[in-house]
Amino acid sequence: MRFEFTDEHDMFRNTVRDLFADRCPPDAVRASWETTDARVPDLWGALAEIGVLAALAPEEAGGLGMDEVAFVRILEEVGYAAVPEPLMEHAFVAIPALAEARSDALDSAIAGSTTITIDIDGSGTVASAAIADAIVTRVDDGLAFTTQYDTTALTTIDQSRRLAAVKGGVTVGLDGADAALAYDRAVLGAAAQCIGIARRLLDATVAYVGDRQQFGKPVGSYQAVKHHLADVRIAVEFAAPLVYRAAWSVAHPETHEPLARARDVSMAKAQASDAVDPAARKALQCHGAIGYTFEYDLQLWLKRAWALSAAYGDARRHRDRVATAIGLA
Repeated sequence: MRFEFTDEHDMFRNTVRDLFADRCPPDAVRASWETTDARVPDLWGALAEIGVLAALAPEEAGGLGMDEVAFVRILEEVGYAAVPEPLMEHAFVAIPALAEARSDALDSAIAGSTTITIDIDGSGTVASAAIADAIVTRVDDGLAFTTQYDTTALTTIDQSRRLAAVKGGVTVGLDGADAALAYDRAVLGAAAQCIGIARRLLDATVAYVGDRQQFGKPVGSYQAVKHHLADVRIAVEFAAPLVYRAAWSVAHPETHEPLARARDVSMAKAQASDAVDPAARKALQCHGAIGYTFEYDLQLWLKRAWALSAAYGDARRHRDRVATAIGLA
């Protein structure tokens, strides 16, 4: 497999990056923690307007017909900005499932007039359930579309990605939607966001240790600090290509049967978790006491890192899945 990102890929990513810089700076993320819905005003509508929500929907349904290789770079930007919206769940998992099932709910999802989250393992513990209009959920070996459900808020480390227990609701089967593929999409989406989070943590820490002075010179000039950050950079640069490879596998079912796709996706998630975890630890260590404070922006990415590193399976679970896929377990 050999591919390069196209100019169109770069342009779309840069457009989304600029949107997040303008509409979703750290102050907006922090403000979302204090609201009842944990959302950034007008951001969802702006994402719909520039086509992000419709990116993976087929052109004949009014979407952009984009593939997963392009969209994982958008999800990296979601992680980099710590966006408090269920964008991955809605655009990367739910909309493709609705398209596969030819669901009547697809049009409103593309337009952004409804917000959809996912319960892709059928656990009943769902991110952003309280603000969503519907949930694409795993039922036995298939998927279903659930509305009018009840939620109970759960203790959540990242208040911009709130968890809730879901019960009841009106459920309609999504015949034709691939549940295993939806799970792999969710895993891949979490992995891509972990890459963006790790890069943001690294950038923030490099900037901090370049400014912070100890014994008359920047903290970042000391070799021990350089080693910490170099280790993080290496981990991120090793993990990112695995995410892109997994996106290629998901985007090309004609050459990647489900077991190979599961192998690639789980390799990506294991490596991405192994990159974002030390990125968070080293960022906290290099920042020192200020890194522990609620008032300092670092905590926004630390908490998102801890949440997504474990989401849809931690590194150990996905190494086990890789072992199964290659016949070692």
